Amino acid sequence: MAKKNPPRSKVPVPDTWNLSPLFKSDAAWNRAYKKLEGMIAGFEPFRGRLGESAKSLRACFDYQIEFEKLAERLGSYAFLKGAEDVANGDYQAMTARYVFLATRANEAASFIVPEIQAISKKKMAAFLKAPVLKPYRFQLEKLLRYKPHVLSAREERLLAMQGEVADSADKIFSQLSDADLKFGFIKDESGESIELTHASFRTLLESPKRTVRAKAFRQHYAQYEAHANTVAATLSASVLQDVYQARVRNFPSVIESALFADKVPAPVYDSLIQAVHDNLDTVYRYFEVRRKALNLKDIHFYDTYVPIVQMARKRTSYEAAVSMVIDALAPLGNAYCRALDAGLRGRWVDRYENQGKRSGAFSAGGYVGPPYILMNYQVNVLDSVFTLAHEAGHSMHTYYSARAQTFQDYQYTILAAEVASTFNEQLLNHYLLERASSKKMRAYLINREIDAIRGTIVRQTMFAEFEKIIHAAAEQGEPLTLERFRAEYQSLLERYFGPAFCIDDDLSLECFRIPHFYSAFYVYKYATGLSAAVALSQKVLDGGANERGQYLAFLSSGGSGYPLDLLRAAGVDLETPQPVATAMRRFGDLVDELETLL
Repeated sequence: MAKKNPPRSKVPVPDTWNLSPLFKSDAAWNRAYKKLEGMIAGFEPFRGRLGESAKSLRACFDYQIEFEKLAERLGSYAFLKGAEDVANGDYQAMTARYVFLATRANEAASFIVPEIQAISKKKMAAFLKAPVLKPYRFQLEKLLRYKPHVLSAREERLLAMQGEVADSADKIFSQLSDADLKFGFIKDESGESIELTHASFRTLLESPKRTVRAKAFRQHYAQYEAHANTVAATLSASVLQDVYQARVRNFPSVIESALFADKVPAPVYDSLIQAVHDNLDTVYRYFEVRRKALNLKDIHFYDTYVPIVQMARKRTSYEAAVSMVIDALAPLGNAYCRALDAGLRGRWVDRYENQGKRSGAFSAGGYVGPPYILMNYQVNVLDSVFTLAHEAGHSMHTYYSARAQTFQDYQYTILAAEVASTFNEQLLNHYLLERASSKKMRAYLINREIDAIRGTIVRQTMFAEFEKIIHAAAEQGEPLTLERFRAEYQSLLERYFGPAFCIDDDLSLECFRIPHFYSAFYVYKYATGLSAAVALSQKVLDGGANERGQYLAFLSSGGSGYPLDLLRAAGVDLETPQPVATAMRRFGDLVDELETLL
C-alpha cells in the first residue's frame, strides 16, 4: 500500500515551524491588519511637505518604516501559512487581503518618490549632510541615482497605466508553457507510464536508460516545434518591451538599465562571459569524460544529466542532516553554528511533506521573528541535505543582517543572496569529500559539484550571452524572427558544448522554454553568485579568523551597500575576472580528479 502524506492537522508540532513570533494566532493577525489599514491615511499629512526641511523628510521616512515593519510581518505570516497547505481557502483569502491592502498603501504613498526627486540639488545636498537624516542616507542616495531616469508626473502616470500591458509577453508565455502545452506520456526505465511535464522532464533526463532520455527530449521539444512561431513572437515582444522601457527612461541600453539598481557596471557582465569562454576547453574535456564513463559512442544533451556514478540510497534522518550541516560549517565559527543548530533543531524549519504543502524549498526570513525555512525533506535523498545547507545559508544571511542593520538597510540583493546559499553548499561538499568512505562516493560527490558549476556558471553564462545578443540586435532595429533566434542560439550551443558534442536540431528550441528570458539580464546573478561563493569558501577554508570575520561581516552588511562593494570588502572583486577564473580552475581540478577515479 502506497504511503500517503498526512494532512496538515496531523503533522507533529515539533516538525513544523513556529510562527508565533510573527503573530500568536489568526485573530492577532486580523487585529494587526485593521491597525495597518488605519495607518494608510497617515501618509497624507506628509504630502507636499517633504522638501520643507530635513526634519520633515525624516518624519515621513520614520512613519514609512513603521508601516513597512508591520506590513512585512503581515505579509510573511500570510505567505507562510499559505505555504503549509496551498489548498486552504482561508489563507488564500488572507494573502489576497494583504495584497489588496499593500496596493492601497502604495497608492497612498506614491507621492513620496516624486516629491523627493523634485527637491532642488542644493537643498538635497544640505539634507544629505544633516545628522537627522543619517539613518536614511544610503536609501536617499539610491533613490537620487534614478533622478535622470524619472519622467514628468504625467509621463510616469502613463507608464504606470500600461504596466499590465508591459507584462503581457510573460503572461502569454506562462499560459502557453505551463497550461496549454501538453507533452503526453513516457514509459520510464521500469516500464511505468508517466506524464511528461516540465518537472518530470528533468527526472526522465536522469534515467539510466538512454532510449527513455532521448524519447523524453524529442517528445518535449516537439511541442515547442509545433508552436515555434508563437513562442518566437512572444519572446520578441518581451525583448522589444525591454528596449522600449530602457529608452523611455533614458538609459543607453537595456543591459545598463537592468544592471543599474545593483550599480553593476556593464563590463562585469562582459568579464563573466569572457572568463567562461577562456575555460571552455575544460568543459569540452568534461563532456568527453562523461561520454566515456557512460560508455557512449557519442554524447547528446540528453546524456548530460544522468549521474555518472550510481550510488545506492542511504538513509539520512533530518537530525543527522542537521549534524552534518553544522559540522560542515564549523569554519564559520561557534557563534554561527550555535545559532543555526538551535534554529534547525528548534522550529525555524517546516521539515516534511504534508498534503497540500508547497513543493520545493525556500528561506523566508524577515526583520521580526526567525528566518523560516520550508523543506520537503526526504530521508533517502542526499540532495535534501544540500538543500538544507543552501536554505540555511539564506537564513543565516537574514539572521546576521537583521541583527546588525536598521530595517531600511537589512534587505540584501538577490546577487548577494546567491553567494550566501551556495557558499554553504561549497563547505558541505568539502566536508563530505574529506570523509568519503570510498572512491565511488568521492567520484559521486565530485561529479555532483562539477555539474553544479557547469549548470550554474557555464550554462547560465550561455543564457546571459544569448540575452545580450538578442537585445543588442533589437536595439539596432534588427528583426527577431524565429530563424534569427534559432541561429543565434545554435551558434552559442556549438561554442559552449564544443566540436565533439552532438547537438540535435531540436536543442536550438531551448531558447523558447527559459522563463528567465522574460526577466531580462537576471541569470548572470546565478553565475556570479556561485563564482563569488567558490572564491570566498576557499578563502575561509584556507584562511583563519580574518577571512572568517570578513565573510561574517558580509552577512551582517545586509543591504547597507551595493552588492559589489560589500563583496569586495569580503575579499572578492567581481569587477575583475578573478572570481570566475577561480571557480573555473576549481572546475578543472575536479574534472582532473574525476578522470582518475573513473
